[in-house]
Amino acid sequence: MKRRVVVTGLGMITPVGLDTESSWEGLVNGKSGIGPITYFDDKNIPTQIAGEIHGFEPEKFIEPKEIKKMDRFIHLAIAASQMAMDMAGLKVTPENAERVGVMVSAGMGGLPAIEKYHKVYLERGFRKITPFFIPMLIINEAAGVLSIRYGAKGPNICMVSACATGTHSIGEAFKTIQRGDADAMIAGGTESCICPLGVGGFNAMKALSTRNDEPQRASRPFDMERDGFIMGEGSGVVILEELESALKRGARIYAELIGYGATGDAYHITAPAPSGEGAARCMQMAIKDAGITPAEMGYINAHGTSTKFGDELESTAIKTVFGEQAYKIPVSSTKSMTGHLLGAAGGVEAVVSVLAIERGILPPTINLEHPDPECDLDYVPNTARKVAVDVTMSNSFGFGGTNGCLVFRRFRK
Repeated sequence: MKRRVVVTGLGMITPVGLDTESSWEGLVNGKSGIGPITYFDDKNIPTQIAGEIHGFEPEKFIEPKEIKKMDRFIHLAIAASQMAMDMAGLKVTPENAERVGVMVSAGMGGLPAIEKYHKVYLERGFRKITPFFIPMLIINEAAGVLSIRYGAKGPNICMVSACATGTHSIGEAFKTIQRGDADAMIAGGTESCICPLGVGGFNAMKALSTRNDEPQRASRPFDMERDGFIMGEGSGVVILEELESALKRGARIYAELIGYGATGDAYHITAPAPSGEGAARCMQMAIKDAGITPAEMGYINAHGTSTKFGDELESTAIKTVFGEQAYKIPVSSTKSMTGHLLGAAGGVEAVVSVLAIERGILPPTINLEHPDPECDLDYVPNTARKVAVDVTMSNSFGFGGTNGCLVFRRFRK
């Protein structure tokens, strides 16, 4: 019999809020976190807007002397993880250390550090490269630093799968607990690569919106006038625990994680498979793993990036999986407010999917003003909806044709 896995802690930092509660409030109130880029100034790059996090003070979470040894994606992971650990009240002790693991990853990692120190190397030579350069950029250092901070000696693994990173990290952490290799996992995603190489690179492949004159209206999933996604930064982390272990220590349980799916399109390095068949198989896999019927689904937090084919094919995939039931299931994209957080997206959206159950509120898809006829589902347009739901799904799909889906359910003994 599979071990049951529950969520006991939630942490997120996003362009709409500096902590879990303010991020949630921003999302349910339809707040956009998109604005002009302030991290650099290059007017030659077509996209001049992004979802930056303003006011974040890493010294609230990290010792001052340690801050400069890490790139920003690690700072954000530490912040979100601390929030989640504080909420969970989980303490790592010598007695349980080997049963607590970490799977917190990023899709792109320390790109700003690479950009910065490549310039230092060209201008001043290799002797001016900081000795912390390599640990700054390696993606698994987010998990490594967290393991060291908490003394967690269980599985310490970094799942890197582009925009599905956060979802796969949580899903694999879930399976790690299910099969008995750990009793608790710190899991999620983090990302911060709003820099010339990051924004310029996505512009080069024509993936980003260039609606620079209306930043807060630029991210518009499922809308006819969408013209690409908006880069954002942030981190989302959950604390997963084996049920009996959580009950034994009196932990508050926010939801149960009951299903996980992971599939590959085997089709194209950036484009989703025709008809969204890879995404559909992933959702079907998660539902089967959860042991539920499609009719039980109460809400789907869509990948919904605000790209033409991505939004259309995800909508098609949902209809493939749920049939006529698809038109009765509320679906929304919080990327309409945060922008696309890349490797952090799945982590943040998992937190949102749990809170939708716990709070009985579904966040909206803002900027949905001109519905695309190809996207004809209930996307909770523009205004949050108070609905009691028992089951939610979070979708994440990434470049390389990698797909991840999580299914959460209201906890019941």
